[in-house]
This record gives sequence, C-alpha cells and structure tokens, in this order.
Amino acid sequence: MRTPIISPFRRVSPASITTQPHQPGDNLRGAVLMCFSMIGFTCNDTVMKFVTQDMPLYQAITLRGLAVMAGILLLAMREGGLRLSVGVPDRMPMVLRVLGEVGSTVLFLNALQNMAIGDLSAVMQSLPLVVMLGAALLYGEQLGWRRMSAVGIGLLGVMIILRPGSGTFGIWSLVALASVALVAMRDLVTRRFGRGVSSTTIAFYAAISVTLLGLAASLGQGWIVPSISQLLLLLLAGAFLTVGYMTAVAAMRVGEISYIAPFRYTSLIVAIVAGLLVFGEWPDIWTWTGAILVVGAGIYTIWREAQLRREQ
Repeated sequence: MRTPIISPFRRVSPASITTQPHQPGDNLRGAVLMCFSMIGFTCNDTVMKFVTQDMPLYQAITLRGLAVMAGILLLAMREGGLRLSVGVPDRMPMVLRVLGEVGSTVLFLNALQNMAIGDLSAVMQSLPLVVMLGAALLYGEQLGWRRMSAVGIGLLGVMIILRPGSGTFGIWSLVALASVALVAMRDLVTRRFGRGVSSTTIAFYAAISVTLLGLAASLGQGWIVPSISQLLLLLLAGAFLTVGYMTAVAAMRVGEISYIAPFRYTSLIVAIVAGLLVFGEWPDIWTWTGAILVVGAGIYTIWREAQLRREQ
C-alpha cells in the first residue's frame, strides 16, 4: 500500500533519504560549496543580463555554452576523461533532464532580459518548495501538515512578488513560473540516474543541448560581430556557470542536506546586490515581503526535516 502524501503523524524521514556517516568539517565544507554554487549561478545571470542588452540572446547562449563545454571537458580530464555512453535505464531520464534544462534555461534568460534580477531571483527561491511537493506527488514522500503549510506560505510569497492582477504581473511573470516548473522537473528526474552516470556526463549533456538550441535559434535571430569585451564577459559567464554546476553537485555529496540547503538562499542576497550595483534596481516592498515569506518557508521545512531526524 502506498504511503499517503500527507500524514499528520509523520515521525520518520522519507524513504528516499538515507543518513550517511559524515566526517568532521563536512557540514562547513558543504555550506561553503553551496555558497560558491549560488554565487556562481547568480554572477552568471548578472553577466548574461548585461551582455544581452547589446547582443542577441541566442548568440550569447551559444558562445557561453562553448565556454561551459570547454570547462566541463577540462574537469572531466582530471577524472580520467568524459564518458558519454549512457545505459538503457538512464536514457529516458537523460532525455527528460535535457528537456528540463533546455526549456528552463531559455525561459529563465528571456525572463531575465525583461525582469529585475532581484525579482526573478526571489521567484526562483520557491524552487526547493516546488521540488519538495513534486517529490511527494511523484515518489510518495510524506508531507506533514506543517510542511504542507510551509509550501502554501511559500507559494503565497511568490504571488505577492508577482502580484497577479496588478500592472507588474505580465507575460514574463508567467515565463518565470514556467521556468521554475521545468527546473523542478529537471531536479526530480535527476534522482532516477544510476550511480554509473557521472556528474560531468550529466552536466556535459545539459551544456551541449543548451548550446545547440542556442545555435539553432540564433540562425533566425541573427548574429552581431562581438567585441573583445563581450567575448571576455561571456567567457566569464561560462566560468561562473561551470563553477555553479560543479559546486552544486559537490555540495550535495558532503555534510547534511538539512544543514547545507539553507545556504541556497545566498543567491537572493547576491542577486539583490548585483541588481543594485550593475543595473540600479532595488526591490520594492512587495518583493521584500514575498521573498521573506518564500525564504522563511523554505528554511522552516529544512529545520522541520532536521527535527524529525533527531526524533528517530
């Protein structure tokens, strides 16, 4: 019999979560890696938003993708080479993950061109809550009423940021929400990979798929002759994105997730600072209010999980 999704008497962790022995300092290392990951992703977003003010979006995606692929290949060489072969059980998860990666990247970068980076980052903070809800629906993980309430509060925070019915809510708000959904799909399907599929293989397939889509779409959008400064900025964006990919994977392999996960919200702080310094954007009171609800709900669910583990 399948375990109910919502259980008010939940006193154990989900079956998919297994406790691994940790070494002294693992939590601190994991927290530092997560901070670096969020800084890398957000700095990449900032550079791409800046570059695409003067360069067609899909040209920028293509050129950045080449830099990311080169970075992943260099990292793979340190591990003995890149293994592109994927077993039959892992092929469908790879296809679904690539679709999620490509779709979310395109939607996110289009929204980024038309939204304040702080507002968009605040919306993306709902991702851990959406993933948690998706894990309950797809994998049968239990959610007690407290955590379900936290999901509801977090999604309410997103609605406060976007404010449906107001002048601030438009097509790009819907694009941002669609990006969140596709990222959640990407993250959830990642759990289906076997241990034989390396992190560099998964990252390389994602990078080459986004790059090829950017190249195909750029044929219709057109290219410009990039300046040296634009090429250097795209190389920097590729380096930031590569760091984000690799440190995100590494962070999840050391320490306790309940300790490390709250540091994911570093990206919101970095996005607000970058928006102010680079673009002169400052979030309004509604964005601050919604962001506080989203981040608070996310941190509560993590704290709740840690508490349940201690009760075992």
